[in-house]
Amino acid sequence: MWSLSWMPQAIGSTWTPALFQGTLGSQVVLGSDAFYSYAYNEDNEPSSIFLDTLFIPVYAAGISILWSATRLVVSQIRSRVSSAKPRDGADLQGEESLSESTHVQQHGGIVIFLYRVARLVACLALFGLSIFSLVHSVAWHDETHHLMHSALLHLALCAVYAYVSLLAILSIACKPTVARSAIRHLCSILLVVFAVFFYRDMWPLCTTHLRPVDDGEGVALWIHLGVLTFAAAIVPLMIPRQYIPVDPKNPASEPNPEQTASIFSLMIYTFLDHTIFTAYKMPHLPLDKLPPLADYDSTKHLVEKSFRYLDPFMQPKKQHLFFGFMKLFRVDYYILALMLILRVITTFASPIGINRLLAYLEKGGEDMTVRPFVWIIWLLVGPALGSVAVQWYIFIATRVMVRAQAIITQLVFDHALRIRVKAEVTDYAPASSKTSTAATTPDTASLAESTPDRQGSPVSSAGDSENETAGSEHSTVAASKAKAREQGLSSDISASSSSTKVPEKSADGSSQSGNLVGKMTNLVTTDLTNIVEGRDFLFTVLYIPFQMCLCAWFLYVILGWSAWVGMGATLLLFPFPGFIASRIQKVQVEKMKHTDARVQTVTETMNVIRMIKLFGWEPRMDEQLAEKREEELRFLRKLKFLELANGCTNFMIPCVTMVATYATFTMIAKEQLTASIVFSSMVVFDILRENLHTIFGMIPMLIQAKVSLDRANDFLYETELLDGFTEKANPDFSPSMFIRPDIDPEIIGFREASFTWSSSNDGTVTPGPSRRNFVLRIEDELTFEREHINLVVGPTGSGKTSLLMALLGEMHYIPMGPNSFYNLPRHRGIAYATQESWVLNETIRDNILFGAPYDEERYNKVIYQCGLKRDMTLFEAGDKTEVGEKGLTLSGGQKARITLARAVYSFAQLLLLDDVLAALDVHTAKWIVDKCFKGDLLRGRTVLLTHNIALAGPIADFVVSLGPDGRILSQGSLSRALAKNKKLAVEMMEETDELKKHETEIDYEVPDAFPSKSDGKLIVAEEIAEGHVGWSALKLYFANMGGKHSLWFWTLFLGGMIITPMIESFQTWYLGYWAHQYDVDPEDVSPSYFLGVYIFQLVLANVFYLTGAAVYIFGCLRASRSIHRTLTTSVLSTTLRWLDITPTSRVITRCTQDIAAVDGPIAQYFGFIIELSSFLVVRFVAVIIITPIFGVPGLLIAALGVWLGQIYMKAQLAVKREMSNARAPVLGHFGAAMAGLTSIRAYGAQEAFRGQSFLRIDRYSRAARTFYNLNRWICVRIETLGGIYQAALATYLVYFGSVNASNVGFSLAMAVGFSSTILWWIRLINDFEIAGNSLERIQQYIDIEQEPKPTKSGVPPAYWPASGNLNVEALSARYSLTGPKVLHDISFQVNSGERVGVVGRTGSGKSSLTLSLLRCIFTEGKVYYDGLATDTLNLDALRSNITIIPQVPELLSGTLRQNLDPFSEHDDATLNDALRAAGLFSLQSEDDEGRITLDSPISSGGGNLSVGQRQILALARAIVRRSKLLILDEATSAIDYETDTVIQTSLRKELDKDVTLLTIAHRLQTIMDADKIMVLDAGKIVEFGKPSELLQKDDGILRGLVDESGDRATLYAMAAEAQSSDSSR
Repeated sequence: MWSLSWMPQAIGSTWTPALFQGTLGSQVVLGSDAFYSYAYNEDNEPSSIFLDTLFIPVYAAGISILWSATRLVVSQIRSRVSSAKPRDGADLQGEESLSESTHVQQHGGIVIFLYRVARLVACLALFGLSIFSLVHSVAWHDETHHLMHSALLHLALCAVYAYVSLLAILSIACKPTVARSAIRHLCSILLVVFAVFFYRDMWPLCTTHLRPVDDGEGVALWIHLGVLTFAAAIVPLMIPRQYIPVDPKNPASEPNPEQTASIFSLMIYTFLDHTIFTAYKMPHLPLDKLPPLADYDSTKHLVEKSFRYLDPFMQPKKQHLFFGFMKLFRVDYYILALMLILRVITTFASPIGINRLLAYLEKGGEDMTVRPFVWIIWLLVGPALGSVAVQWYIFIATRVMVRAQAIITQLVFDHALRIRVKAEVTDYAPASSKTSTAATTPDTASLAESTPDRQGSPVSSAGDSENETAGSEHSTVAASKAKAREQGLSSDISASSSSTKVPEKSADGSSQSGNLVGKMTNLVTTDLTNIVEGRDFLFTVLYIPFQMCLCAWFLYVILGWSAWVGMGATLLLFPFPGFIASRIQKVQVEKMKHTDARVQTVTETMNVIRMIKLFGWEPRMDEQLAEKREEELRFLRKLKFLELANGCTNFMIPCVTMVATYATFTMIAKEQLTASIVFSSMVVFDILRENLHTIFGMIPMLIQAKVSLDRANDFLYETELLDGFTEKANPDFSPSMFIRPDIDPEIIGFREASFTWSSSNDGTVTPGPSRRNFVLRIEDELTFEREHINLVVGPTGSGKTSLLMALLGEMHYIPMGPNSFYNLPRHRGIAYATQESWVLNETIRDNILFGAPYDEERYNKVIYQCGLKRDMTLFEAGDKTEVGEKGLTLSGGQKARITLARAVYSFAQLLLLDDVLAALDVHTAKWIVDKCFKGDLLRGRTVLLTHNIALAGPIADFVVSLGPDGRILSQGSLSRALAKNKKLAVEMMEETDELKKHETEIDYEVPDAFPSKSDGKLIVAEEIAEGHVGWSALKLYFANMGGKHSLWFWTLFLGGMIITPMIESFQTWYLGYWAHQYDVDPEDVSPSYFLGVYIFQLVLANVFYLTGAAVYIFGCLRASRSIHRTLTTSVLSTTLRWLDITPTSRVITRCTQDIAAVDGPIAQYFGFIIELSSFLVVRFVAVIIITPIFGVPGLLIAALGVWLGQIYMKAQLAVKREMSNARAPVLGHFGAAMAGLTSIRAYGAQEAFRGQSFLRIDRYSRAARTFYNLNRWICVRIETLGGIYQAALATYLVYFGSVNASNVGFSLAMAVGFSSTILWWIRLINDFEIAGNSLERIQQYIDIEQEPKPTKSGVPPAYWPASGNLNVEALSARYSLTGPKVLHDISFQVNSGERVGVVGRTGSGKSSLTLSLLRCIFTEGKVYYDGLATDTLNLDALRSNITIIPQVPELLSGTLRQNLDPFSEHDDATLNDALRAAGLFSLQSEDDEGRITLDSPISSGGGNLSVGQRQILALARAIVRRSKLLILDEATSAIDYETDTVIQTSLRKELDKDVTLLTIAHRLQTIMDADKIMVLDAGKIVEFGKPSELLQKDDGILRGLVDESGDRATLYAMAAEAQSSDSSR
């Protein structure tokens, strides 16, 4: 124990005040005689060598040897036990392949091997140097007992070095497993030796009166230390790590650089240098240029590793997902906790370093034990270590986040494959207030789409948020002031782009969000984002409490009990932020309602924009949108000012705390402030401010994360599963086949079985708008005929689809007796075509093949028999055309035929076809029946077909008729089914009449899809910006901020933002000046005076800041209003051609998400940039004023930081774009799979879809991991630059400067703030670049082709039009200025009140004529409407006086009244008269429960009405408008016979006599009684005249069409009757 007798003498307690003695300021240092007494006791006798520090490495070596020996014994025992077992062939093969590789390759390659060789050389050198030290110690000591003591110590050290040399040899000579174990022991022992020698020989150099213990060795000592540093520190830090594959049998072809990077490279992220500089040299860095995904991050590996903790089917007992994740990521969270502790400790590097340096200067170095350069180094190393710690924390946290995203997405996907799709679930409300629950598509995904979090910080929808709470290592008063106000300046991101709208309850009390597919989509979008945002919960349970305790302790140490007064003031002021936060929440809810209203109006407008343009409603709709926008901005203004108040309150609370503390310290405790106290405490107060913001920001986020995690947990454990999984069957188990042993396994059918949509005892709800319990009952036996066509028929709701679902195992099976069974043999394959067509976002060919091998002959037959051959000619890329999300490039009929083609092409022997003819017109349906159902591809296969009795009945071999109660009425022949079911007989007669009606159709047109390029890609690729945001886009924003008073706006705003940091920097200097006065004349110092001046400065700074911020808020609102109006006006005024080639979803994105970015992130980030730029300049100038010589280094540091930021931003923007693009396919695939779960299970394609999910998630993870790591790269470098700058400044001020301690403290505070501001400034510019992309996207849609603007000369007279006269002279038309003509010099005249039919084959120009009359395309020639040339009229005037009724009219969401009279110009009597005249009331009675009235709700586009009803409403709207010219594009197969009759009658009898009617006819029966018929061909009029006259032409085209029809006699009779009635008039 005597060997430690130096300890009491060695402690230097030189800190002031005295409270630091023995605590913070106490350094364990050695006195001048310590190194003699360290080895010898008071009697000058050697102490025990076992207590000497040189013997510590011997202990480490002994532990290593003991551990190795134990491992060896255990491994020998295990090898003997395992030797009796046969070895796996794969293992033998792996060892064989390993032996074939070279020795160097086994050890990681030539670089790693050379590093190990170098370390071996260093170890041998150390062994040699230790022998030299042994000899030297023997020669130096002259006393025997001293000689023996020293010799034994050095001999022990020789033994240690001999051992580490042996380990070094093993590291390069043995097989890899042994080598890795030897390296671990080698590094550990060398590190212990290095620590011992650092303490003995390097630490004394940092003190004022100690010397190295071993300095007697002279130069040999420093050679020894150099070699030891190389072996113990440099080699372990710099040696690349050997790639060890997660699966040795399947190693990655190219490992991620992260997996082979050295420890030093991982610390400073140099492994990303190649990616960053490659991106810097390229316009855009594609995904395939990013580092490959590490195999431990692959979805396949993550699933294998994680599902045993998370998947309910792999859990021995039920446990919450949170605990599963904690088990899975336990090691990661241990590391995160360690990094946070290290971060908290190093956070105090600045306050401690500043305190000690200023104390040194205040006392002139008296009684200081530690040299000042130690504290200067600490100012550099401390923050650097903290930066490494926090960046490593974020590195691990973001890695956990990306992994969790992959795991949760795949977990929900896998579980969805087990659930009963149509079973209802508990009411579900979205966890978040975010806008959309739909999967993002390439059309809706954008760079600007940052989904906002609840604190107003922008994060990506894919969950790409980072918690940068601890992101900046340096903390100063000024830095925190800027950050404190960031929330107040413009923090309303979430306010402008999210929604807190609670789903409304439907009529039966269920939530509209109760849809299961919608819930699953929410889980992998909104809820997934919420869950991963809660990953930083350690901040609230560890980081902040620990840091708050250290802050309180530090303040108490330097300020005494005064610190508690300040803390009490903070607690008293806490209710104020709470009150303001509650007001913010209320206002935000109201603001969200108005945002929802605007977004709904914008979406609705863009969905029916063609109708708006055709009706000339653009100016009025623009005004409506502007009114909605104004209401939204009114609440946005309230919200922004409340947030400004909140930000200022949060800023002032720490200021009040500081004032209260200083006032108590100086005025009550009567203590003197010193520079060391002031400037170190200011940093700690700033830390308290950051913690205050962090805790208030994170608690709501964590609550939201818990809610979402609970919902995910409920989905996994509470959702109803298919019967095959209810008893936790194998996840790969196919739906159960309940069959008795005595039944033929090939049978298809049921016996005594009932089925429900849920396993609950009371039956279940069926899918559809109206809930009712439905049970499918097969009371006897129903067996379908194999290798024949079986037809299932019955009225609506009888259970036809349910019958197929029951066979597929999708419904819950309830046996009705002991002989009950149902069976569907699956071993020969099943193909299923759904009632609602389901296609993937792939090419047409891939949709048809569906993973089956390509057989050209079979494929071509399928295309022909399914009526797709003609459709392929409409696409330039043919079957290579991509169908888009949900088949957006296809018509409904095309999707239905592709779904059918998939089933027909498959090699399955059993086909289940559910109402596959419903979406097809009659001609196509007959083609399918004749060519496909009767064709060779279905011959010999079992087909179960539902619906379409008139078409499919004659070809069916077996017919099953269902009753309305879900029971079997009959089975057998068609005649038997019709005899037993009278309703079915009536239905067949109606369908037969419908078939006859369509025999008179002239043509049938497949609706045009979006045009496509020859490669099959959708026509207009989403605009992807490269490089920086253009000035024109920025000018769009900046010019609108100032409005008409730009000079005043920019003067007040910039003035406030510049003067504020000047005053606040002066405040910091003033506190130092106050402290300095105690050194000048303590008696004359008046604390009350200095406090009063300081408080006045605080108030003044806030006045200037609030003025600038208020002006800025008004400017932002002005810009938001103007940009939105400019955008909507531009889109509403564009041409139909532009709308045709631009997907509506992109236009909606500009008007919603990109406008939300203008309201939120763009305004917020620009304000931050201006604010921090002013702080940056002021801090730099302040440093220059104190130390002018540091102007040039400061500029160099700033320039280097900006250059690094430019390099980083180029890469980060590219990777961000790729990440956004990679996320969309993940969600698209998920959404498509969820929509087609039944089909996937029917085809048995679960594993194929899981594999596709793996690939898409891996692509996203590859981009996401790189993206987050890039942020670490820039943070480490910028913070290191800042640390170098402040350390260099401190060195100059301490050793070469002549300023007092207060000015040194002020200069250091400004330097620290300058360093940290550079990082934030660069990050904010980068964020502004990303958000500013929305401005470019908006600018692109402002600079689009426009229709002619209205002029005063284009306003027609008030009486116009007085008649429907139409005179067309030499009219030609084309769709683009350079395109071919589609109409060629046509001329005709139509008198007022005439009914004219327009007929022609497909492509003859019928639609082009309609568009040219409305000037929707480029025209030449003259059109006179009631005597006025239409090309001289304003477009809104022309189109508002012509009404067109398209084939499928578009309606607005709202009431029927709003659709008939959207601008409230007519009373209800007029509207009801129009409905009666249009024939609506003749189709419904007063007693009908669902009768349509003026108050009836209309869904978007009129989706809740039939096409016939929509045409009637469109006719009523035309009657209300009282247009003199009416154009009708006749509907064909979509209207039933009764509705068609009503419409034709109304057109003939209810229109005013002077209304001219042009009918684009598809059926001759519609127009044969018209006054005139115009026949078009190739854009020219080939015939025009009365029907009777045209029928008399022997070679007339109309006569040929009539003669070819199946109803020739009726058509001739109609023409004759029309002629006679005309004669009578």
